[in-house]
Amino acid sequence: MVPPISLDERWPDPIVTPEHAAWQWADSQPLPPPLQRGKSVWQPVRWSEIPGWGRDALHEAWNAWLRSCERPAPVLGALCAEVRQHSIASLEEQHAWVMRRLQPYRVQAPGGQAQGLLTGYYEPVLPARRVRDDVHQTPLHSLPSTLRAGQPWFTREQMVNDPAARHQLQGREIAWLADPLDALLLQIQGSGRIVFTEPDGRQQTVRLAFAGHNGHPYRSVARWLLDRGLIRDGTWEAIRAWAVQNPDRVNEMLWSNPRTVFFREEPLNELDAQFGPRGAQGVALTPGRSIAVDRDSIPYGTPVWMHSPGPHAHVRRLVLAQDTGGAIVGAVRADFFTGWGDEAYTLAAGIKQPLQLWALWPRP
Repeated sequence: MVPPISLDERWPDPIVTPEHAAWQWADSQPLPPPLQRGKSVWQPVRWSEIPGWGRDALHEAWNAWLRSCERPAPVLGALCAEVRQHSIASLEEQHAWVMRRLQPYRVQAPGGQAQGLLTGYYEPVLPARRVRDDVHQTPLHSLPSTLRAGQPWFTREQMVNDPAARHQLQGREIAWLADPLDALLLQIQGSGRIVFTEPDGRQQTVRLAFAGHNGHPYRSVARWLLDRGLIRDGTWEAIRAWAVQNPDRVNEMLWSNPRTVFFREEPLNELDAQFGPRGAQGVALTPGRSIAVDRDSIPYGTPVWMHSPGPHAHVRRLVLAQDTGGAIVGAVRADFFTGWGDEAYTLAAGIKQPLQLWALWPRP
């Protein structure tokens, strides 16, 4: 059995312990009442109840926290001046400040369920052309002018077969890919890095960011294949292998998912390339420190302690709630942004495991 990837606990000794003055002070304070947050209930807890607290590289989370301070929620925004001041503090000072200024709450469903599901997502890096050729036949489109938010537009199948849909998409191709499954992957992830090869051989990397979708429900092609007994596990490797063996049925598989995502092209300068795409909060995501949540459970910008003990990855760390997704629904539900490229894909693809969350909220 392959041991889980350990992302944390890099120090043999903790940075702070329950004997630390800040920890003792924090755990001696009276607990506030629970908080009701739409789909969740936040139960106040002591810092000593949080698994792994005191061992995290908080300075890595600070980059994500500073990003959240670009568009802070009203209650959290009051802390941003101090967050900026502590961006160059020591790990011990950062831990102490968090414990003095924030109260941890265990996030749970209204019925009391405190364990949920963690998945992962990443930013694909894909080769493409700006002009269609014999190899690159699959287009990615910008937002059609006739699409209206909240109203269903043409389905994925209609975009191929309906003359009216094709007419409205004409001239909105912003990239051409060689593999239709790469296009589907990009649409599922919501954004990606595209490496354009120009006719003279020069390469340019840009970001294609989420601009909207066609208003139809998302249907998993993996579930479509599994339900028909065509594959035994719902991995991308299994889906791609089936597609290679059944090229005449690829469209049938793709059309089982009526939803299509549209994109906008964004330049990718040296600074932007160090961060991910903008999440639903409107700030750039930080690899390994940003999560997507159900905003009816956890407000954007909330610092969250995340504990997920494998089997694919062992994660105990501070993250920021900065994004959401159509499948991210429920009180204890998160999607972990792992970055971009092959390593990020390997990590994200394997994460589907138990999860516990603690929201860190300003002390009353």
